[in-house]
Amino acid sequence: MTDLSLYRNIGIFAHVDAGKTTTTERILKLTGKIHKIGEVHDGETTTDFMDQERERGITIQSAATTCFWKDYRFNIIDTPGHVDFTIEVYRSLKVLDGGIGVFCGSGGVEPQSETNWRYANDSEVARVIYINKLDRIGADFYRVIKQVEEVLGAVPVVMTLPIGTEDQFVGVVDLLTEKAWIWDNSGDPMNYHIDDIPADMVADAKKWREKMIDQVSDQFDDVMEKYLEGEEPDIDTIKRCIRKGTINLDFFPTFCGSSFKNKGVQLVLDGVIDYLPSPTDVKPQPEVDLEGNATGNFAIVDANKPLRALAFKIMDDRYGALTFLRIYSGKLEKGTNVLNTFTGKTERIGRIVEMHADSRNELDSAQAGDIVAVLGMKNIQTGHTLCDPKFPATLEPMVFPDPVISLAISPKDKAASEKMGIALGKMIQEDPSFHVETDEDSGETILKGMGELHLDIKVDILRRTHGVDVIVGKPQVAYRETITKSVEDEYTHKKQSGGSGQYGKINYRIEPGEPGSGFVFESAVTGGNVPREYWPAVEKGFKSMLGKGVLAGFPCLDFKVVLTDGGFHAVDSSAIAFEIAAKAAFRQSIPKAGPQLIEPIMKVDTFTPDSHVGDVIGDLNRRRGMIKSQDAGITGVRIKSDVPLSEMFGYIGDLRTMTSGRGQFSMEFSHYMPCPKNVADEVIKEVTERNKAK
Repeated sequence: MTDLSLYRNIGIFAHVDAGKTTTTERILKLTGKIHKIGEVHDGETTTDFMDQERERGITIQSAATTCFWKDYRFNIIDTPGHVDFTIEVYRSLKVLDGGIGVFCGSGGVEPQSETNWRYANDSEVARVIYINKLDRIGADFYRVIKQVEEVLGAVPVVMTLPIGTEDQFVGVVDLLTEKAWIWDNSGDPMNYHIDDIPADMVADAKKWREKMIDQVSDQFDDVMEKYLEGEEPDIDTIKRCIRKGTINLDFFPTFCGSSFKNKGVQLVLDGVIDYLPSPTDVKPQPEVDLEGNATGNFAIVDANKPLRALAFKIMDDRYGALTFLRIYSGKLEKGTNVLNTFTGKTERIGRIVEMHADSRNELDSAQAGDIVAVLGMKNIQTGHTLCDPKFPATLEPMVFPDPVISLAISPKDKAASEKMGIALGKMIQEDPSFHVETDEDSGETILKGMGELHLDIKVDILRRTHGVDVIVGKPQVAYRETITKSVEDEYTHKKQSGGSGQYGKINYRIEPGEPGSGFVFESAVTGGNVPREYWPAVEKGFKSMLGKGVLAGFPCLDFKVVLTDGGFHAVDSSAIAFEIAAKAAFRQSIPKAGPQLIEPIMKVDTFTPDSHVGDVIGDLNRRRGMIKSQDAGITGVRIKSDVPLSEMFGYIGDLRTMTSGRGQFSMEFSHYMPCPKNVADEVIKEVTERNKAK
């Protein structure tokens, strides 16, 4: 049985370009997993293996790999830094026990660092901080420490100090052992020597070491008492205090270095072992029922308990669909059957593999604490739970943010149309933040995602990976039509054509309904002037006309039709006659009832740093937004507002410009509201011209 205390499931996350992937490469080299280091700028790194990642020099999807350091097993996930792919960070954090937050020595705490930090706080993931790129011009370790405190509202516990700055950066002082690690300029991470602290840094090192002991000694009462009495704790005791406080999220051990120059990474790895939790040190995952309510049971991390595993990522590659699993309890064995509690179906486990970016090692079994991938699972999606069929249970599922931007695409020809459907099906399975809908009004395929780059990459993957050539257009806003006043009217449908004819007379009232009420029909006919069996035909006639309004052909919402009276003929009346009468009545009366265009209003939740609140609110007002609330937090302000969808296109770009890239927003549909006259006139004119062009 594997000793779980030797496991570390960690993620590496940071702002785009802070050096996450480079740090991962150094870790793989130091742990003997790879022998030649690949660089991001050369497009040769291990974990950035997609064409799009190598060309753009950014990480798009999280990549998993396993390596060993001093007998400890590290399951590492390298995550993207770009805001459009935060979903990858979110779902990785959900299944990790600890993380390394990488910050750039010159850029400091950048916008995406804040978002990832918030996600990690929400997921209660213990972290160590690594301040990277200290060899860069403008790098300032102490300034970044200050930013961590002020911008993130976090408590860094400084473990190492840099020796030299910018191009003079040669090594680090380890405050715990009070020794200096100095590397030569060969670029080999193993070419270092351990020496005494440089004379000009002794006073600084003493001051920071005292601060470190001050910050951590209160984790245990007996240590605190002795320390107050003047007895300094030994190294093992200090480590014990730091470990406890890190797991409790009281503070974050902070290291420094330069991954690109191979300096300082070993101490970060030691920090992961010493301070980050093993799978048994974190709170067990709560189990829920099918409605999502907590049952009070937990998935205890123990290989002898019933199986509980969460699918956190699905990836389609040249060998078929790969399902990434975090096993929380029990064992997963090749050839056994497991239950998917979401679908209620059992599936057989064919092949289990341990991933190393896009290569793999075959396994016969995996156990609690492992992160592995399974090949060939059919009906599984991100967030589904796999469990022992004899002991069913569901783990707390993942909740993904709704897409904020959409784009219309259409295949270039019939062959592309068939391939596009299959390709989009695979892409939806892989990425829960990517949605595809068919616009019923235009018949176009609408792609929805987290940002313009996100959708740009998706179209690129469609074209290159799946060979589907598509025409990319602009999305249309889904306007609707309604009425503003009541109208009483009547209509008679009469047709004689030899033999039995058609006859149906209806008296009716059309009146505006409550917002969100849709279409309501009722009959107030008394005395049998319109026999009861014809009422459904009248309702059907009106209903069939709802899809095309009289202003611009948008569907009609929120009005009521009351059938008040009418007349029938014993021979000529029929259901079809009354249905035709109702259709003509709609065309006759809706133009008299004050038809009006209504537009979708979105619930918009914007996050901005304090310094940009005025600009953001001013911009939302210019977009016809109604500000609902403002909530101040540690890292910024959340502004909630209602804004018309038509004003939200291009918002993400404008928001990032206004907030120096630090703003974030999410939106979802709220309700429909009447369009201002100038907007309505413009839309009607546009639709009329488009129809003429057809």
